[in-house]
Amino acid sequence: MSMRIKKNDRVRVISGKDKGKEGKILRHIPVKDMVVVEGVNVVSRHTKPSQKNPQSGILKQEAPVYASKVMLVCPQCGAATRVGCSFLESGKKVRVCRKCNEIIDRV
Repeated sequence: MSMRIKKNDRVRVISGKDKGKEGKILRHIPVKDMVVVEGVNVVSRHTKPSQKNPQSGILKQEAPVYASKVMLVCPQCGAATRVGCSFLESGKKVRVCRKCNEIIDRV
């Protein structure tokens, strides 16, 4: 499935335990159709001491969520919106906000 959201996009969670939260996409996993969002789906990891991390303990970190559970927040209108694709006169493909029809950025 083609993902219409990318790394560093601002998104809002639309369903699940973190519904309504906003954050930046830290990474995306297109093979599984999942994204990791800053401050969303935070889980506790119990870690043992190792050479890389000598301090053991409980670490909090973000876990992936399905991309269908998040919507892009339009930088112009500030609303969570669906994303469309359009072509400019020069032939460049761009992402477009479906609510305000403004260009989000170049693809």
